[in-house]
Amino acid sequence: MSRVYNFSAGPAVLPEAVLERAQAEMLEWGSSGMSVMEMSHRGKEFMSIAGQAESDLRELMEIPDNYKVLFLQGGASSQFAMVPMNLLQGKKGADYLNTGSWSKKAIAEGQRYCTVNLAGGSPEGTFSTPSQEALKLDPNAAYVHYTPNETIQGVEFPYLPKTGEVPLVADFSSTILSRPVDVSRYGLIYAGAQKNIGPAGLTVVIVRDDLIGDPLAGTPTMFSYDTLAKAGSMYNTPPTYGWYLAGLVFQWLKENGGLEAMAVINERKAENLYAAIDGSDFYDNPVDPDSRSWMNVPFTLADAALDGTFLEEAREAGLVSLKGHRSVGGMRASIYNAMPEAGVEALIDFMAGFEKRHG
Repeated sequence: MSRVYNFSAGPAVLPEAVLERAQAEMLEWGSSGMSVMEMSHRGKEFMSIAGQAESDLRELMEIPDNYKVLFLQGGASSQFAMVPMNLLQGKKGADYLNTGSWSKKAIAEGQRYCTVNLAGGSPEGTFSTPSQEALKLDPNAAYVHYTPNETIQGVEFPYLPKTGEVPLVADFSSTILSRPVDVSRYGLIYAGAQKNIGPAGLTVVIVRDDLIGDPLAGTPTMFSYDTLAKAGSMYNTPPTYGWYLAGLVFQWLKENGGLEAMAVINERKAENLYAAIDGSDFYDNPVDPDSRSWMNVPFTLADAALDGTFLEEAREAGLVSLKGHRSVGGMRASIYNAMPEAGVEALIDFMAGFEKRHG
């Protein structure tokens, strides 16, 4: 077997140990006589898988008892609508912070349901985050929505916004599980699975109990957190195999020291890659140093005409999915939990060699 180092932003690399275990259990889980993907989602076998996954996630993130954990479909993009549908609760407006592509999509969807107050963001054309002092928050807002890490721009908040009594809502898709998080500081956290949790098709929502109930009139049944929470995420057939694989990832994280250990490794991976970029005149990272992401590292070459050659030679070296998003250009290395340090070092070595050959 010859596996590449996959720097894709999502669907992203998964831990090899998780894939190997899933492979071993593909035809039969335990002594059930069937594959997980063949099980009834209400049968005792899958109910045990689902319960263990939730328990492990609660342990990893130290989720308080007054929060529900939902395993849903629809991707993080569906939460752009579900958040205002469920959290407005009689209020007319909400605060949004705009720091990149995913913030803008959340804002556009939010505007369909409420008055959006742009409470802060990055100046157009920059790669940065606003300071706490620059935020113009409305104390009467239903909630404050922000994106802690912008996957496309590689911009990450270096601090947790203070919002007073107003619930803080966060799209954690590309940074969840990369380090410890104080869940109690948030009203709601949501994340698409395909970056740091598991395969595409699953979405995790962590929502405080007092924010559940009283959705907007006309909210579809499947978009009501109250409905989904009361049904244990099983109002309809959930993405069972994705849920199972997420559970294997949670176990892998626990076996490897939990989120504290992940934080040390992830910070080191990012620091080493940024050091290689900053130490070269051939490569450049456009992000304000105070707002650099641990998870998604965009960079450009001094001569954009070499981009195609860089990607071709990288692929030949076993380094794939390094092309930057079309809206940003250049390159992007996504270095989630499952990207081993050896993969980052291989990329750094390749970059140094490419500069010698073409610089």
